[in-house]
This record gives sequence, C-alpha cells and structure tokens, in this order.
Amino acid sequence: MAMLTVRKLPDEIHRALRARAVSHGQSMEAEVRAILESAVRPQGRVKLGSLLVEMGRQAKLSDEEFALFEHVRDRTPARPVSFE
Repeated sequence: MAMLTVRKLPDEIHRALRARAVSHGQSMEAEVRAILESAVRPQGRVKLGSLLVEMGRQAKLSDEEFALFEHVRDRTPARPVSFE
C-alpha cells in the first residue's frame, strides 16, 4: 500500500485534523484517509453496472426477450492486444 508524506502542513490545519479525528473516534491517519477518499470518489458518481441494471428495468423485457440476448452473445475469448 502506498504512503504519502505531507510537508509544511500549517499547525492550525494539523490541530483541526486532530480535533476532527477525535470527534469521529479515529486516528488522524484514518481521518485523512477518509477525507482523501471522499474527495476523489464522490458518492454521486454513476457506476456502469448500476446504470445498465436501471436501463434493463426501464426496458421491461420479458424472459423470452431477454433470452434472445443470450443466443446472440459472442462468447469468443478476447485476443491479447498486439502493438506490433
């Protein structure tokens, strides 16, 4: 797992992080990890799988219609990419 060092962190930011960690009942490291994760992984993002499931629900396909997709699906294994 990667490590991160933050240099020249102002004292007031360090104190605020410590207070925030205490209020959440966790270490400062755990608090910083949670802050970073929430910053780079917003909760409002749409995941491809969820989007496809919702599209399927909206289509309201019958079992017979859905079965048609199974017959036409290409099951050939993918070939490795060649850069030559």
